[in-house]
Amino acid sequence: MILLRRGGRHTSTGLQVLLGKRTAAARFMANVWVFPGGAVDGERIDDEAHRLTAIRELQEEAGVALADPAELVQFARWITPEQVKVRYDTWFYLALAPAHSTPEPDGEEIVETAWVTPADALERHTRGDMLLVFPTIHKLQVLSRYATAAEALAAARDAQVEPILPRVDESGDEPRNLLPGDWGY
Repeated sequence: MILLRRGGRHTSTGLQVLLGKRTAAARFMANVWVFPGGAVDGERIDDEAHRLTAIRELQEEAGVALADPAELVQFARWITPEQVKVRYDTWFYLALAPAHSTPEPDGEEIVETAWVTPADALERHTRGDMLLVFPTIHKLQVLSRYATAAEALAAARDAQVEPILPRVDESGDEPRNLLPGDWGY
């Protein structure tokens, strides 16, 4: 769930996203800053099940309640590269935060939350102050193109969401992620 908010009176931007820092005790992605989310419960894995999961996880991990799953806007779908042992099919949704939302980390999965601009999160990652993973980095790069939450939501509503299956190129000194359209994909 990528929760958006309009910039507050203390910011110069119109778009911020909610990120949460995973606990150091996590077996998967310890200390990584992520968008709130989690696994779908039950047998159903359709759009409705993913929307309900996104709302549930946002409430559980950050204490922010959204009432209507229809308000969520599909933004992206990422499938873990085939070379990775543990694979996920992750659906990303955008939603506007309720007015005056004050996220509170659950203290178990998420130990810290922050409203940040996409550009600030990317800069903090580059400096080593905020650990991010490739799909989060990519989504922040996309969101940094928009000046306001309304603009990002409108663009997502108009977009066709196709699953993205990155590939890992291990031919060089360092593995690198390739996306559809990249040379060598």
